[in-house]
Amino acid sequence: MGGAAVNENPDTTPSNADRLNELTSWDADWAGLRVVVTGIGVSGFSAADTLIELGAKVVVVDAATSAKAEAQADTLKIVGAVDVLLGEEAVTALPLIDGRLPELVVTSPGWRPDQALLAAAKRKHIAVWGDVELAWRLRERAGRKTADWLTITGTNGKTTTVGMAESMLQAAGLKAIAVGNVGTPILDALRDPVDYDAFAVELSSFQLHWSHSLSPVASVCLNVAEDHVDWHGSYASYLADKAKVYENTQKAAVYNADQIETERMVENADVVEGCRAIGFTTNTPAVSMLGVVDGLLVDRAFIAERKDSAAELAAMSDLGPVAPRHMVANALAAAALVRAYGIDPAAVKQGLVNYLPGAHRIQLVANHNDVLWINDSKATNPHAASAALSAFQQVVWIAGGLSKGVNYDDLVKEHAPRLKAVVLIGTDTEALEGALQRHAPDVPVIAPPKGDTEGVQTAASDAASPIYGEAIMAQAVASAAGVATPGDTVLMAPAAASMDQFSSYAHRGDAFVLAVRELVEGQAPTTEE
Repeated sequence: MGGAAVNENPDTTPSNADRLNELTSWDADWAGLRVVVTGIGVSGFSAADTLIELGAKVVVVDAATSAKAEAQADTLKIVGAVDVLLGEEAVTALPLIDGRLPELVVTSPGWRPDQALLAAAKRKHIAVWGDVELAWRLRERAGRKTADWLTITGTNGKTTTVGMAESMLQAAGLKAIAVGNVGTPILDALRDPVDYDAFAVELSSFQLHWSHSLSPVASVCLNVAEDHVDWHGSYASYLADKAKVYENTQKAAVYNADQIETERMVENADVVEGCRAIGFTTNTPAVSMLGVVDGLLVDRAFIAERKDSAAELAAMSDLGPVAPRHMVANALAAAALVRAYGIDPAAVKQGLVNYLPGAHRIQLVANHNDVLWINDSKATNPHAASAALSAFQQVVWIAGGLSKGVNYDDLVKEHAPRLKAVVLIGTDTEALEGALQRHAPDVPVIAPPKGDTEGVQTAASDAASPIYGEAIMAQAVASAAGVATPGDTVLMAPAAASMDQFSSYAHRGDAFVLAVRELVEGQAPTTEE
Protein backbone atom coordinates (compact mmCIF):
# COMPACT_ATOMS: atom_id res chain seq x y z
CA MET A 1 0.00 0.00 0.00
CA GLY A 2 1.09 3.58 -0.57
CA GLY A 3 0.92 6.39 1.93
CA ALA A 4 3.25 5.24 4.68
CA ALA A 5 6.12 7.55 5.55
CA VAL A 6 9.47 6.30 4.37
CA ASN A 7 11.71 4.28 6.64
CA GLU A 8 15.16 5.78 6.16
CA ASN A 9 16.83 2.48 7.11
CA PRO A 10 19.47 1.88 4.42
CA ASP A 11 18.67 -1.84 4.49
CA THR A 12 15.46 -1.11 2.58
CA THR A 13 17.25 0.70 -0.26
CA PRO A 14 16.60 -1.16 -3.51
CA SER A 15 19.53 -2.36 -5.59
CA ASN A 16 18.00 -1.93 -9.02
CA ALA A 17 20.53 -0.17 -11.26
CA ASP A 18 20.73 -3.16 -13.62
CA ARG A 19 16.97 -3.31 -14.03
CA LEU A 20 16.68 0.41 -14.75
CA ASN A 21 19.47 0.18 -17.33
CA GLU A 22 17.40 -2.40 -19.20
CA LEU A 23 14.33 -0.17 -19.36
CA THR A 24 15.03 1.29 -22.79
CA SER A 25 11.86 0.52 -24.77
CA TRP A 26 8.11 0.33 -24.40
CA ASP A 27 8.36 -3.45 -24.53
CA ALA A 28 10.89 -3.76 -21.68
CA ASP A 29 9.83 -5.29 -18.37
CA TRP A 30 8.17 -2.38 -16.56
CA ALA A 31 5.67 -4.60 -14.75
CA GLY A 32 5.76 -4.30 -10.97
CA LEU A 33 8.36 -1.50 -10.98
CA ARG A 34 7.76 0.63 -7.88
CA VAL A 35 7.58 4.25 -9.02
CA VAL A 36 6.77 7.52 -7.25
CA VAL A 37 5.58 10.28 -9.59
CA THR A 38 5.92 13.79 -8.18
CA GLY A 39 3.36 16.27 -9.44
CA ILE A 40 -0.15 15.76 -10.75
CA GLY A 41 -0.08 18.51 -13.39
CA VAL A 42 0.12 17.95 -17.15
CA SER A 43 3.48 16.18 -17.28
CA GLY A 44 3.04 14.32 -13.98
CA PHE A 45 -0.39 13.02 -14.91
CA SER A 46 0.92 11.90 -18.31
CA ALA A 47 3.88 10.10 -16.71
CA ALA A 48 1.71 8.36 -14.13
CA ASP A 49 -0.90 7.32 -16.66
CA THR A 50 1.77 5.90 -18.96
CA LEU A 51 3.54 3.97 -16.20
CA ILE A 52 0.25 2.50 -14.99
CA GLU A 53 -0.45 1.33 -18.56
CA LEU A 54 2.98 -0.34 -18.57
CA GLY A 55 2.14 -2.26 -15.41
CA ALA A 56 4.26 -0.32 -12.92
CA LYS A 57 3.14 0.15 -9.32
CA VAL A 58 2.65 3.91 -9.14
CA VAL A 59 2.14 6.30 -6.23
CA VAL A 60 1.60 9.95 -7.15
CA VAL A 61 2.27 12.83 -4.74
CA ASP A 62 1.49 16.53 -4.97
CA ALA A 63 1.14 19.38 -2.49
CA ALA A 64 -1.99 20.62 -4.28
CA THR A 65 -5.43 20.03 -2.80
CA SER A 66 -7.50 21.89 -5.39
CA ALA A 67 -10.63 20.49 -6.99
CA LYS A 68 -8.69 19.90 -10.19
CA ALA A 69 -5.98 17.96 -8.34
CA GLU A 70 -8.65 15.87 -6.58
CA ALA A 71 -10.29 15.10 -9.92
CA GLN A 72 -6.94 14.10 -11.46
CA ALA A 73 -6.28 11.90 -8.42
CA ASP A 74 -9.65 10.16 -8.78
CA THR A 75 -8.92 9.44 -12.44
CA LEU A 76 -5.50 7.97 -11.71
CA LYS A 77 -6.93 5.76 -8.97
CA ILE A 78 -9.59 4.48 -11.37
CA VAL A 79 -6.98 3.54 -14.01
CA GLY A 80 -4.86 1.70 -11.46
CA ALA A 81 -2.59 3.93 -9.37
CA VAL A 82 -1.60 2.28 -6.08
CA ASP A 83 -2.28 5.58 -4.34
CA VAL A 84 -2.43 9.34 -4.88
CA LEU A 85 -1.33 11.47 -1.92
CA LEU A 86 -2.24 15.16 -1.88
CA GLY A 87 -1.34 17.96 0.54
CA GLU A 88 1.84 19.49 1.94
CA GLU A 89 2.67 16.44 4.07
CA ALA A 90 2.58 14.19 1.01
CA VAL A 91 5.70 15.79 -0.50
CA THR A 92 7.96 15.86 2.54
CA ALA A 93 9.20 12.24 2.39
CA LEU A 94 9.30 9.22 0.11
CA PRO A 95 6.19 7.05 0.37
CA LEU A 96 6.56 3.30 0.60
CA ILE A 97 5.03 1.09 -2.08
CA ASP A 98 3.96 -2.35 -0.87
CA GLY A 99 5.97 -1.64 2.27
CA ARG A 100 9.18 -1.00 0.36
CA LEU A 101 11.07 2.00 -1.00
CA PRO A 102 10.38 2.99 -4.60
CA GLU A 103 12.83 1.82 -7.24
CA LEU A 104 12.41 5.01 -9.29
CA VAL A 105 11.13 8.58 -8.92
CA VAL A 106 9.73 10.33 -12.00
CA THR A 107 9.49 14.03 -11.28
CA SER A 108 7.62 16.87 -12.87
CA PRO A 109 10.17 19.37 -14.24
CA GLY A 110 9.35 22.26 -11.91
CA TRP A 111 10.37 20.36 -8.75
CA ARG A 112 13.72 21.64 -7.48
CA PRO A 113 16.53 19.17 -6.74
CA ASP A 114 16.63 20.30 -3.11
CA GLN A 115 12.92 19.56 -2.55
CA ALA A 116 12.60 17.28 0.46
CA LEU A 117 11.26 14.18 -1.30
CA LEU A 118 13.77 14.42 -4.16
CA ALA A 119 16.61 15.04 -1.72
CA ALA A 120 15.55 11.90 0.16
CA ALA A 121 15.66 9.92 -3.10
CA LYS A 122 19.20 11.13 -3.71
CA ARG A 123 20.29 10.09 -0.21
CA LYS A 124 18.85 6.63 -0.79
CA HIS A 125 20.53 6.37 -4.24
CA ILE A 126 17.15 6.08 -5.95
CA ALA A 127 17.22 7.21 -9.59
CA VAL A 128 15.26 10.34 -10.46
CA TRP A 129 14.08 10.82 -14.04
CA GLY A 130 12.05 13.56 -15.63
CA ASP A 131 9.12 12.86 -17.93
CA VAL A 132 11.40 13.56 -20.92
CA GLU A 133 13.89 10.91 -19.81
CA LEU A 134 11.00 8.46 -19.40
CA ALA A 135 9.70 9.34 -22.87
CA TRP A 136 13.12 8.79 -24.44
CA ARG A 137 13.33 5.32 -22.92
CA LEU A 138 9.84 4.49 -24.21
CA ARG A 139 10.27 5.82 -27.75
CA GLU A 140 10.86 2.38 -29.32
CA ARG A 141 7.82 0.12 -29.50
CA ALA A 142 7.28 -3.07 -31.45
CA GLY A 143 5.15 -2.53 -34.53
CA ARG A 144 5.40 1.25 -34.33
CA LYS A 145 7.59 3.77 -36.10
CA THR A 146 10.23 5.38 -33.86
CA ALA A 147 10.13 9.16 -34.22
CA ASP A 148 13.41 11.06 -34.51
CA TRP A 149 13.98 13.90 -32.04
CA LEU A 150 15.11 17.45 -32.83
CA THR A 151 15.71 19.16 -29.48
CA ILE A 152 15.53 22.88 -28.72
CA THR A 153 16.39 24.85 -25.61
CA GLY A 154 17.41 28.42 -24.78
CA THR A 155 16.46 31.19 -22.39
CA ASN A 156 14.16 32.73 -24.97
CA GLY A 157 12.62 31.78 -28.31
CA LYS A 158 12.11 28.06 -27.66
CA THR A 159 8.40 27.93 -28.42
CA THR A 160 8.73 29.98 -31.61
CA THR A 161 11.62 27.85 -32.86
CA VAL A 162 9.95 24.54 -32.08
CA GLY A 163 6.82 25.74 -33.89
CA MET A 164 8.83 26.79 -36.93
CA ALA A 165 10.66 23.46 -37.01
CA GLU A 166 7.34 21.60 -36.77
CA SER A 167 5.94 23.65 -39.65
CA MET A 168 9.01 23.02 -41.84
CA LEU A 169 8.88 19.27 -41.20
CA GLN A 170 5.19 19.18 -42.03
CA ALA A 171 5.79 21.23 -45.20
CA ALA A 172 8.20 18.47 -46.27
CA GLY A 173 5.34 15.98 -46.03
CA LEU A 174 6.44 14.39 -42.76
CA LYS A 175 4.23 13.52 -39.81
CA ALA A 176 5.71 15.80 -37.18
CA ILE A 177 4.55 17.42 -33.95
CA ALA A 178 5.91 19.98 -31.48
CA VAL A 179 6.12 18.42 -28.02
CA GLY A 180 7.65 18.88 -24.58
CA ASN A 181 7.65 22.18 -22.75
CA VAL A 182 5.57 23.67 -25.58
CA GLY A 183 2.38 22.06 -24.26
CA THR A 184 1.90 18.51 -25.57
CA PRO A 185 3.72 16.04 -23.30
CA ILE A 186 6.05 13.77 -25.26
CA LEU A 187 4.52 10.76 -23.56
CA ASP A 188 1.10 11.70 -24.93
CA ALA A 189 2.56 11.91 -28.44
CA LEU A 190 4.19 8.51 -28.02
CA ARG A 191 0.83 7.00 -27.11
CA ASP A 192 -0.92 8.74 -30.00
CA PRO A 193 -2.00 6.25 -32.70
CA VAL A 194 -0.23 8.41 -35.31
CA ASP A 195 3.14 7.03 -36.41
CA TYR A 196 5.19 10.23 -36.25
CA ASP A 197 8.34 10.65 -38.29
CA ALA A 198 9.79 13.35 -36.06
CA PHE A 199 9.30 15.27 -32.84
CA ALA A 200 10.34 18.91 -32.49
CA VAL A 201 11.07 18.88 -28.75
CA GLU A 202 11.10 22.02 -26.61
CA LEU A 203 13.18 21.45 -23.48
CA SER A 204 13.36 23.72 -20.45
CA SER A 205 16.43 23.82 -18.24
CA PHE A 206 14.37 21.94 -15.64
CA GLN A 207 13.58 19.12 -18.05
CA LEU A 208 17.22 18.90 -19.13
CA HIS A 209 18.35 18.69 -15.52
CA TRP A 210 16.32 15.51 -15.07
CA SER A 211 17.36 13.99 -18.44
CA HIS A 212 20.30 11.62 -18.77
CA SER A 213 20.32 9.54 -21.96
CA LEU A 214 18.74 11.55 -24.80
CA SER A 215 20.40 11.25 -28.22
CA PRO A 216 18.69 13.63 -30.68
CA VAL A 217 19.37 13.79 -34.41
CA ALA A 218 20.07 17.52 -34.07
CA SER A 219 20.02 19.95 -31.14
CA VAL A 220 20.28 23.66 -30.41
CA CYS A 221 20.67 26.07 -27.52
CA LEU A 222 19.29 29.29 -28.97
CA ASN A 223 20.73 31.69 -26.39
CA VAL A 224 21.42 32.01 -22.70
CA ALA A 225 20.88 34.75 -20.15
CA GLU A 226 20.56 34.75 -16.39
CA ASP A 227 17.26 33.09 -15.51
CA HIS A 228 15.88 30.57 -13.01
CA VAL A 229 18.99 30.96 -10.85
CA ASP A 230 16.84 30.37 -7.77
CA TRP A 231 15.94 26.90 -9.08
CA HIS A 232 19.41 25.89 -10.29
CA GLY A 233 21.37 27.45 -7.44
CA SER A 234 23.76 29.41 -9.67
CA TYR A 235 24.10 30.72 -13.21
CA ALA A 236 26.88 28.18 -13.83
CA SER A 237 24.53 25.34 -12.92
CA TYR A 238 21.85 26.81 -15.18
CA LEU A 239 24.32 26.88 -18.09
CA ALA A 240 25.43 23.32 -17.34
CA ASP A 241 21.85 22.07 -17.57
CA LYS A 242 21.23 23.99 -20.79
CA ALA A 243 24.40 22.46 -22.27
CA LYS A 244 22.98 18.96 -21.75
CA VAL A 245 20.87 19.53 -24.88
CA TYR A 246 23.98 18.76 -26.96
CA GLU A 247 24.99 15.52 -25.27
CA ASN A 248 24.90 12.48 -27.59
CA THR A 249 23.69 14.53 -30.58
CA GLN A 250 23.95 12.44 -33.73
CA LYS A 251 24.23 14.77 -36.74
CA ALA A 252 24.29 18.50 -35.91
CA ALA A 253 24.91 20.49 -32.74
CA VAL A 254 23.57 23.92 -33.69
CA TYR A 255 24.84 26.98 -31.82
CA ASN A 256 24.33 30.74 -31.85
CA ALA A 257 27.40 32.20 -33.52
CA ASP A 258 26.56 35.58 -31.99
CA GLN A 259 26.77 34.22 -28.43
CA ILE A 260 30.03 32.54 -27.45
CA GLU A 261 28.52 30.64 -24.51
CA THR A 262 26.53 28.38 -26.83
CA GLU A 263 29.57 27.69 -29.01
CA ARG A 264 31.55 26.66 -25.93
CA MET A 265 28.73 24.31 -24.96
CA VAL A 266 29.14 22.54 -28.30
CA GLU A 267 32.92 22.43 -27.97
CA ASN A 268 32.61 20.70 -24.59
CA ALA A 269 29.76 18.35 -25.51
CA ASP A 270 30.21 14.60 -25.81
CA VAL A 271 28.49 13.98 -29.15
CA VAL A 272 28.20 11.01 -31.49
CA GLU A 273 31.23 10.64 -33.78
CA GLY A 274 30.64 12.51 -37.03
CA CYS A 275 28.28 15.09 -35.52
CA ARG A 276 28.89 18.55 -37.02
CA ALA A 277 28.98 21.93 -35.25
CA ILE A 278 26.66 24.28 -37.19
CA GLY A 279 26.38 27.97 -36.41
CA PHE A 280 23.59 30.42 -37.13
CA THR A 281 23.91 34.21 -37.26
CA THR A 282 21.75 37.15 -38.26
CA ASN A 283 24.82 38.50 -40.08
CA THR A 284 26.65 37.14 -43.13
CA PRO A 285 27.40 33.46 -42.46
CA ALA A 286 30.80 31.82 -42.62
CA VAL A 287 31.25 28.27 -43.89
CA SER A 288 29.18 25.70 -41.92
CA MET A 289 26.73 28.39 -40.85
CA LEU A 290 23.28 29.69 -41.74
CA GLY A 291 22.78 33.44 -41.87
CA VAL A 292 21.41 36.48 -43.70
CA VAL A 293 22.58 38.02 -46.98
CA ASP A 294 20.72 40.91 -48.66
CA GLY A 295 17.47 40.20 -46.87
CA LEU A 296 17.61 36.47 -47.55
CA LEU A 297 18.01 33.58 -45.11
CA VAL A 298 20.78 31.41 -46.55
CA ASP A 299 22.53 28.10 -45.89
CA ARG A 300 26.32 27.64 -46.10
CA ALA A 301 26.34 24.42 -44.09
CA PHE A 302 24.28 21.75 -45.82
CA ILE A 303 25.34 22.21 -49.45
CA ALA A 304 28.30 20.71 -51.28
CA GLU A 305 29.49 24.11 -52.59
CA ARG A 306 29.48 25.79 -49.15
CA LYS A 307 33.02 27.15 -49.45
CA ASP A 308 32.09 29.68 -52.12
CA SER A 309 28.29 29.84 -52.29
CA ALA A 310 25.07 29.64 -50.28
CA ALA A 311 21.60 28.19 -50.80
CA GLU A 312 18.63 30.53 -50.48
CA LEU A 313 16.14 29.29 -47.89
CA ALA A 314 13.63 32.13 -47.50
CA ALA A 315 13.17 35.89 -47.60
CA MET A 316 12.78 38.10 -44.54
CA SER A 317 9.29 38.93 -45.79
CA ASP A 318 8.33 35.26 -45.37
CA LEU A 319 8.46 35.83 -41.60
CA GLY A 320 5.50 38.22 -41.62
CA PRO A 321 4.90 41.97 -41.30
CA VAL A 322 7.23 42.36 -38.30
CA ALA A 323 10.50 40.36 -38.39
CA PRO A 324 12.75 41.45 -35.51
CA ARG A 325 16.29 40.15 -35.28
CA HIS A 326 15.51 37.46 -32.71
CA MET A 327 12.71 36.03 -34.86
CA VAL A 328 15.15 35.79 -37.77
CA ALA A 329 17.58 34.00 -35.46
CA ASN A 330 14.86 31.56 -34.41
CA ALA A 331 14.00 30.85 -38.05
CA LEU A 332 17.65 30.16 -38.86
CA ALA A 333 18.01 27.83 -35.88
CA ALA A 334 14.90 25.88 -36.90
CA ALA A 335 16.17 25.73 -40.47
CA ALA A 336 19.53 24.38 -39.31
CA LEU A 337 17.83 21.58 -37.37
CA VAL A 338 15.61 20.45 -40.22
CA ARG A 339 18.36 20.84 -42.84
CA ALA A 340 20.51 18.53 -40.71
CA TYR A 341 17.58 16.12 -40.81
CA GLY A 342 17.51 16.30 -44.62
CA ILE A 343 14.69 18.75 -45.34
CA ASP A 344 15.08 20.67 -48.62
CA PRO A 345 15.13 24.50 -48.92
CA ALA A 346 11.67 24.68 -50.48
CA ALA A 347 10.10 23.07 -47.39
CA VAL A 348 12.00 25.47 -45.13
CA LYS A 349 10.51 28.42 -46.99
CA GLN A 350 7.01 26.96 -47.09
CA GLY A 351 7.21 26.09 -43.41
CA LEU A 352 8.00 29.70 -42.52
CA VAL A 353 5.18 30.97 -44.73
CA ASN A 354 2.75 28.53 -43.09
CA TYR A 355 3.91 29.20 -39.54
CA LEU A 356 1.54 31.22 -37.38
CA PRO A 357 3.41 32.89 -34.50
CA GLY A 358 1.97 32.24 -31.08
CA ALA A 359 0.16 35.05 -29.36
CA HIS A 360 2.10 37.38 -27.06
CA ARG A 361 5.37 37.15 -29.04
CA ILE A 362 5.99 40.33 -31.07
CA GLN A 363 2.30 40.27 -31.90
CA LEU A 364 1.15 43.18 -34.04
CA VAL A 365 -2.10 44.26 -32.40
CA ALA A 366 -2.80 47.47 -34.33
CA ASN A 367 -1.27 50.03 -36.67
CA HIS A 368 -3.35 53.11 -35.95
CA ASN A 369 -2.49 56.65 -36.98
CA ASP A 370 0.97 55.35 -37.91
CA VAL A 371 1.59 54.07 -34.36
CA LEU A 372 2.42 50.38 -34.02
CA TRP A 373 1.01 48.57 -30.98
CA ILE A 374 3.02 45.43 -30.22
CA ASN A 375 2.22 42.74 -27.63
CA ASP A 376 5.27 40.86 -26.35
CA SER A 377 3.92 39.74 -22.98
CA LYS A 378 6.04 36.58 -23.34
CA ALA A 379 9.06 38.82 -22.57
CA THR A 380 9.15 37.83 -18.90
CA ASN A 381 12.85 38.65 -18.35
CA PRO A 382 15.31 41.38 -19.45
CA HIS A 383 16.90 39.21 -22.16
CA ALA A 384 13.57 38.68 -23.90
CA ALA A 385 12.62 42.33 -23.54
CA SER A 386 15.97 43.37 -25.02
CA ALA A 387 15.27 41.29 -28.12
CA ALA A 388 11.90 42.98 -28.53
CA LEU A 389 13.23 46.50 -27.97
CA SER A 390 15.97 45.91 -30.56
CA ALA A 391 13.35 45.53 -33.27
CA PHE A 392 12.09 49.12 -33.11
CA GLN A 393 13.56 52.63 -33.33
CA GLN A 394 11.38 54.90 -31.17
CA VAL A 395 9.51 53.13 -28.41
CA VAL A 396 6.91 53.92 -25.77
CA TRP A 397 7.70 51.00 -23.51
CA ILE A 398 5.13 49.41 -21.19
CA ALA A 399 7.13 47.43 -18.63
CA GLY A 400 7.19 46.04 -15.12
CA GLY A 401 5.82 43.22 -13.01
CA LEU A 402 7.44 40.63 -10.75
CA SER A 403 11.14 41.19 -11.32
CA LYS A 404 12.34 37.90 -9.73
CA GLY A 405 15.35 39.80 -8.40
CA VAL A 406 16.92 40.53 -11.79
CA ASN A 407 19.06 43.57 -12.63
CA TYR A 408 17.80 46.01 -15.29
CA ASP A 409 20.91 48.20 -15.67
CA ASP A 410 22.28 46.56 -18.83
CA LEU A 411 18.86 46.46 -20.46
CA VAL A 412 18.14 50.15 -19.90
CA LYS A 413 21.69 51.23 -20.74
CA GLU A 414 21.57 49.43 -24.10
CA HIS A 415 18.16 50.71 -25.17
CA ALA A 416 17.93 54.18 -23.59
CA PRO A 417 18.47 55.93 -26.98
CA ARG A 418 15.32 54.34 -28.42
CA LEU A 419 13.04 55.04 -25.43
CA LYS A 420 10.61 57.93 -25.89
CA ALA A 421 8.74 57.17 -22.66
CA VAL A 422 8.22 54.33 -20.20
CA VAL A 423 4.83 53.38 -18.75
CA LEU A 424 5.15 51.23 -15.64
CA ILE A 425 2.86 48.40 -14.60
CA GLY A 426 3.37 45.91 -11.81
CA THR A 427 3.74 46.05 -8.06
CA ASP A 428 7.54 45.65 -7.98
CA THR A 429 8.97 48.47 -10.11
CA GLU A 430 11.73 49.75 -7.82
CA ALA A 431 14.61 47.99 -9.62
CA LEU A 432 13.40 49.08 -13.06
CA GLU A 433 12.78 52.67 -11.92
CA GLY A 434 16.27 52.80 -10.43
CA ALA A 435 17.87 51.62 -13.67
CA LEU A 436 15.88 54.19 -15.64
CA GLN A 437 17.00 56.99 -13.31
CA ARG A 438 20.65 55.95 -13.64
CA HIS A 439 20.83 55.26 -17.37
CA ALA A 440 17.90 57.11 -18.98
CA PRO A 441 17.30 60.12 -16.72
CA ASP A 442 15.77 62.20 -19.51
CA VAL A 443 13.17 59.59 -20.50
CA PRO A 444 9.72 60.35 -19.04
CA VAL A 445 8.46 57.61 -16.72
CA ILE A 446 4.73 57.28 -16.15
CA ALA A 447 3.93 55.32 -13.00
CA PRO A 448 0.49 54.19 -11.78
CA PRO A 449 -1.07 56.56 -9.26
CA LYS A 450 -0.04 55.76 -5.71
CA GLY A 451 -2.32 53.26 -4.01
CA ASP A 452 -3.59 51.63 -7.21
CA THR A 453 -1.13 48.75 -7.45
CA GLU A 454 -1.19 47.91 -3.77
CA GLY A 455 -4.94 47.42 -3.86
CA VAL A 456 -4.72 45.45 -7.07
CA GLN A 457 -2.07 43.16 -5.68
CA THR A 458 -4.10 42.25 -2.62
CA ALA A 459 -7.31 41.70 -4.52
CA ALA A 460 -5.66 39.78 -7.34
CA SER A 461 -3.77 37.47 -5.02
CA ASP A 462 -6.90 36.76 -2.97
CA ALA A 463 -9.39 36.35 -5.78
CA ALA A 464 -7.24 35.85 -8.91
CA SER A 465 -9.79 37.98 -10.74
CA PRO A 466 -8.92 39.23 -14.23
CA ILE A 467 -10.69 42.51 -13.57
CA TYR A 468 -7.83 44.10 -11.67
CA GLY A 469 -5.14 43.36 -14.22
CA GLU A 470 -7.33 44.53 -17.06
CA ALA A 471 -7.96 47.83 -15.30
CA ILE A 472 -4.24 48.37 -14.77
CA MET A 473 -3.51 47.54 -18.43
CA ALA A 474 -6.25 49.82 -19.72
CA GLN A 475 -4.72 52.64 -17.70
CA ALA A 476 -1.24 51.87 -19.08
CA VAL A 477 -2.50 51.78 -22.68
CA ALA A 478 -4.26 55.12 -22.21
CA SER A 479 -1.06 56.62 -20.80
CA ALA A 480 0.96 55.29 -23.74
CA ALA A 481 -1.54 56.69 -26.21
CA GLY A 482 -1.12 60.08 -24.58
CA VAL A 483 2.57 60.29 -25.51
CA ALA A 484 2.78 58.22 -28.73
CA THR A 485 2.92 60.09 -32.03
CA PRO A 486 3.14 58.93 -35.67
CA GLY A 487 6.22 56.80 -36.25
CA ASP A 488 6.33 55.48 -32.68
CA THR A 489 5.91 51.92 -31.48
CA VAL A 490 4.08 51.18 -28.25
CA LEU A 491 5.73 47.98 -27.04
CA MET A 492 4.39 45.96 -24.14
CA ALA A 493 7.45 43.86 -23.26
CA PRO A 494 7.40 43.79 -19.45
CA ALA A 495 10.82 42.20 -18.71
CA ALA A 496 9.16 40.66 -15.67
CA ALA A 497 6.77 37.92 -14.63
CA SER A 498 3.05 38.58 -14.53
CA MET A 499 1.72 36.96 -11.37
CA ASP A 500 1.44 40.13 -9.30
CA GLN A 501 -1.45 41.55 -11.32
CA PHE A 502 -2.36 38.82 -13.83
CA SER A 503 -2.96 35.09 -13.78
CA SER A 504 -0.29 34.48 -16.47
CA TYR A 505 1.70 36.22 -19.19
CA ALA A 506 -1.11 35.20 -21.58
CA HIS A 507 -3.69 36.98 -19.41
CA ARG A 508 -1.45 40.05 -19.37
CA GLY A 509 -1.13 39.95 -23.15
CA ASP A 510 -4.85 39.46 -23.65
CA ALA A 511 -5.51 42.45 -21.41
CA PHE A 512 -3.19 44.57 -23.56
CA VAL A 513 -4.85 43.42 -26.79
CA LEU A 514 -8.30 44.18 -25.37
CA ALA A 515 -7.27 47.62 -24.15
CA VAL A 516 -5.61 48.55 -27.46
CA ARG A 517 -8.59 47.44 -29.52
CA GLU A 518 -11.00 49.35 -27.32
CA LEU A 519 -8.78 52.42 -27.62
CA VAL A 520 -8.50 52.18 -31.40
CA GLU A 521 -12.23 51.57 -31.88
CA GLY A 522 -13.08 54.50 -29.62
CA GLN A 523 -10.73 57.02 -31.21
CA ALA A 524 -11.60 59.51 -33.88
CA PRO A 525 -9.75 59.22 -37.20
CA THR A 526 -6.99 61.41 -35.79
CA THR A 527 -5.58 61.90 -32.32
CA GLU A 528 -4.29 65.39 -33.04
CA GLU A 529 -5.87 68.13 -30.98
